[in-house]
Amino acid sequence: MNHVLIVDDEAEIRESLESILREEDYLVTTAATANEALELLRDAAYDVVLLDIWLPDRDGLDALTEIRQMESANVPEVVIISGHGTIEAAVRATKLGAYDFLEKPLSLERTLIVLKNAMKARQMREDNQEFSRQLAKGTVTGNSVPMKALRQQIKLMAPTNGRVLIYGESGAGKELVGRSMHAESLRKDRPFVELNCAAIPEDYIESELFGYRHGAVPGGPTEKRGTFERADGGTLFLDEVGDMSLKTQAKVLRALDEQRFLPVGASHPVHVDVRVIAATNKDLEEEIARGNFREDLFYRLNVIPFFVPPLRDRKEDIPLLVKEFLQQFGAEYGRPHVEMTEDALAALKQYHWPGNVRELRNLVERVLILNPKTLRIERKHLPMLVYRDSARDANKASGRGEEFTSLLQAREAYERDYILKKLDEFHGNVSRAAEGLGLERSHLYRKMKALGVSVKE
Repeated sequence: MNHVLIVDDEAEIRESLESILREEDYLVTTAATANEALELLRDAAYDVVLLDIWLPDRDGLDALTEIRQMESANVPEVVIISGHGTIEAAVRATKLGAYDFLEKPLSLERTLIVLKNAMKARQMREDNQEFSRQLAKGTVTGNSVPMKALRQQIKLMAPTNGRVLIYGESGAGKELVGRSMHAESLRKDRPFVELNCAAIPEDYIESELFGYRHGAVPGGPTEKRGTFERADGGTLFLDEVGDMSLKTQAKVLRALDEQRFLPVGASHPVHVDVRVIAATNKDLEEEIARGNFREDLFYRLNVIPFFVPPLRDRKEDIPLLVKEFLQQFGAEYGRPHVEMTEDALAALKQYHWPGNVRELRNLVERVLILNPKTLRIERKHLPMLVYRDSARDANKASGRGEEFTSLLQAREAYERDYILKKLDEFHGNVSRAAEGLGLERSHLYRKMKALGVSVKE
């Protein structure tokens, strides 16, 4: 339901407009002063404001200026109404960002047409903003065999309306797969709305999914559009869907089947056309066996299954991913020409990446921040976790694995790991690591040499 705020100091006009607009199925709120209206706008989302130019506490055009300066996500379209309309006032209102200008006495037909067009303009602006955010977040990257197969699968399935369930470890890139599916679908010009089901407390997830009306949530805005409603015509991405409660799963199942739902506190259902793409890092069939996930919802979501491989299974993609992240963060931090050496890339390939692509992305950003004047990232600039994995690989290659043949060998392995941990803690600074270990710097160097631990400086 579209929400209109009527701001006019004449009670008769407020009541008349409210009655007419409610008959046209608009949700209506009224205010008698500019300050009252601005307070309402800070607490709830409105699509259009009908704003009188003459108000008892301040000029309506001043209020218009303040409305247009609000955060972009909450800015409504503003239609100025006045009983003293002049061309000069209309021009000034338009320059300040008003959508249109209506003269009193209001023509019912013209008011409804302007209101309808203003609603469409706001929806288009909101969709364009969302689409721009989506484009800025990148696409699926990688030339490994699994990623080439994944892109081919996306290309084949994206134009359909089939629901998709994406499997993969945390940080592997499930959201990017969902975005790529949307970008290549027939819904690409409509919103892509995401919700992380694991990040929303159980008491609030229903209102996040379906929204609420008439102040149904204490302490919150008077109304809120849920993710299903905001994704109307587009795609809804439900991340970590396996973390939803059984109660919420039942309501999602009903919404998927009927393509309609009842917002919390509402008396009329909302009809939507939404394609759902879900993602999980859990084995949902195992969760079904444990009684934690509904089998019928699983079959609704698992129409087209996708699997995103972990980064450790496609390490040949690391150089391409690093290049992409360097370009992204280089542009963000004003350093567009930063590169990484082959030696550094080789070290990254030796790491096991428990946090997957997200961990690699964070590492690249951290290295750029900690080395603000470096244009060539070398192995010595990488965090010590890379050295620790390299040392373990070297141990395995030389036969020094987890099976020790003597107490001395076990003690050396423990000392090596402990020194590497301290070096990691102090970002490779040998002097500070020595201090943390309670050793002289020269003593630590001798110990590192004896244990085969090296740090490039």
